[in-house]
Amino acid sequence: MAVEKDTSEEIAALKREISVLSGLALATGVILTQLLQTTCKRELDPQGTAGRIMDNAREGIKAFSEQNNSDPAMTRRALEAVEQYEEQIRSVLRV
Repeated sequence: MAVEKDTSEEIAALKREISVLSGLALATGVILTQLLQTTCKRELDPQGTAGRIMDNAREGIKAFSEQNNSDPAMTRRALEAVEQYEEQIRSVLRV
């Protein structure tokens, strides 16, 4: 019984930690999107600026992943997130 209780407590603690990290990731994503939109809107070619920022982000993720032998799933998710941010940012920028 003690093992079951310890396991349940560990699972509950991990769920709380996931909730905290998810909240931080959400807030970071929203703030980042707002900053990027504001920056891009100030440029003469906002769509081009967004593209360059996202291309640099992709290159940075790939370089980091190669240098650190990162988990391919993490790299894939990071690249998907860049795509998601790019879509969100481009959707509010003038063409």
